[in-house]
Amino acid sequence: MSMDDYDKALRLGQKKFREQASSGNYPYLPVLDDLLAQTDIESRTNLGMVDIPLELIVGTSTEGRTTAFASNFMPILEPKSEFAMKWALLCDALIDEGQRDPVTAYEFMGRFYIIEGNKRVSVSKFLGAVSVVGTVTRMVPKRSDDPANKIYYEFLDFYRLTHINYVWFSQEGSYPRLMKLIDNSSNVEWTKDEQSLFRSAWLAFNREYKALGGEKLSCTPADAMLTYIELFDYATLFEDTPEEIRHNMTKIWDEFLLIDKDDSIALLMNPNEEAPKKGILSKLLSSGPEHLKVAFIHHKTAETSAWTYGHELGRAHLDQIFGDTIETCSIDDVEPGDDAYDAIEQAIDEGCNVIFTTTPEFINASLKAAIEHPDIRILNCSLNTPHRYIRTYYGRMYEAKFLSGILAGAITQNNKIGYIADYPIYGMTANINAFALGAKMVNPDVKIYLEWSTLKDTDPYERFKEKEIIVISNKEMITPNSKTREFGLYAEKNGIKTNLAMPVWHWGVFYEKIIRSILSGAWKADDETDDLQALNYWWGMSAGVIDLIYSEKIPAGTLQLMRLLKRTICDNNFVPFTGPLYDQTGALRCDENVIMEPEDVIAMDWLVDNIIGIIPTPDELIDDARDVVLQHGVALTETK
Repeated sequence: MSMDDYDKALRLGQKKFREQASSGNYPYLPVLDDLLAQTDIESRTNLGMVDIPLELIVGTSTEGRTTAFASNFMPILEPKSEFAMKWALLCDALIDEGQRDPVTAYEFMGRFYIIEGNKRVSVSKFLGAVSVVGTVTRMVPKRSDDPANKIYYEFLDFYRLTHINYVWFSQEGSYPRLMKLIDNSSNVEWTKDEQSLFRSAWLAFNREYKALGGEKLSCTPADAMLTYIELFDYATLFEDTPEEIRHNMTKIWDEFLLIDKDDSIALLMNPNEEAPKKGILSKLLSSGPEHLKVAFIHHKTAETSAWTYGHELGRAHLDQIFGDTIETCSIDDVEPGDDAYDAIEQAIDEGCNVIFTTTPEFINASLKAAIEHPDIRILNCSLNTPHRYIRTYYGRMYEAKFLSGILAGAITQNNKIGYIADYPIYGMTANINAFALGAKMVNPDVKIYLEWSTLKDTDPYERFKEKEIIVISNKEMITPNSKTREFGLYAEKNGIKTNLAMPVWHWGVFYEKIIRSILSGAWKADDETDDLQALNYWWGMSAGVIDLIYSEKIPAGTLQLMRLLKRTICDNNFVPFTGPLYDQTGALRCDENVIMEPEDVIAMDWLVDNIIGIIPTPDELIDDARDVVLQHGVALTETK
């Protein structure tokens, strides 16, 4: 009889009990009944016989046996008890014969709670088993806005196709990203071979991840694995040797550490802000000015894309300002993925030592290239991307949209304004909300009708005609050859469009300041900081990166108000996102006189109360937009 094993398990249980009790935590097994008493359950699903990962078995269904175990499922009852004798006999049986009888359990929010078989789970955990077989009933909570609930509903979609229950993420949107990376036919149920192949990849990653100390991080192994395969591809996990996997992992370890940090992004809001540095010595020892060759990698061309056209104007600005001091070049019509990586490699081979990739779709290619070439400065035009090896940049366009909203609210004659957005990505919701808040500031009765140009089978202009909306906010810029006047803020009457204001991206201003920081040595000092944070530039009107051009047809009083507010925004004396702020449901999102934190503004996934419309989910968008949103979107769950 394995009483010696029981004594060892008892010591593990007692140790865990003391640790939990001294920390003020509940020292026994969690009880599902207690959790369900505070939860609305939508449905119960019988999953049948399931292989249950032991690390995900965290508690018991009822409180009957909870005090026999510490929170790690190790026993805490005395060795002479009947419980100890049964535990020891079961340990002998499992060693000699393996598991014969399945346990029964509930699954709730991705964790398992034992109905019958607590001792079998305890012994199996003690013996180092990976899983136990059990009959499982899934308890599905009602949908809510809680992030954990949203992630769980993503898991349910993932499980429906894969029947994999051992992969758990901590961030919303991760399951769709994983499916896109490893299985573009996301509506097809996996075969046994596909499940087996994924398990091999999972085990290969986890073995090396744990060997390098991954268990000490609070991010999940799945979070780390997703980062890995975004950079090195899914196939490498079953094609590369363990040594190659570990080598790749060590190169990107800081990425895993950033997942683990709550403050992983350092937002630099103005050009005069600096990241924390080691000290002045690094500046004094930095080398003198270097010759820079700067490349711009674009998804489209200046002739076909207003976005690319704006960045090309920025490149032309650099040529004009710096002359022969630097060289610039651009590579157009680049597809995301391998094509983007090859374009960056081409630029490096041609001697470029500063590279701007001008779309969020190039983030993974940029990161992969930066890891391979740590001496090359690579920046990606995106927002809210916590990567240590590259820097990201964007503009606070919501400031110009706020002023544009003020104008729209002042001139509308039927309290209706149309707003056309494209991608529901980080920062876009802030633009929409700021516009709505500006309109509401001067017209409390105004409603903003939100439409999306990337939504499937939808014509925003027809919908506006149906609602008799003539004041419309559309895309910021157009290509130089375009004859349309459907840009910025305009009014349409009797078929004639009158442009009233246009938000502007002054990318040249941003690029000039970045190049000057490199030439002066300030970039190198920032780069040598000991703080493990990704650097994100998020500059606005005060930096000259964002502006709003007005029409002379604007009423003088309205123009005076807009100029006054613009000046207060540039002087940092006013922020559009100052409470009280209410969402479409009437819920208070920001208290009175409280200014929202920049990080909360970036990640807004709600709309203010005078907006009529929704934030679409990825499945509701055209394919190109869906791919962008899966990487950088704020709307990653199904529409309620």
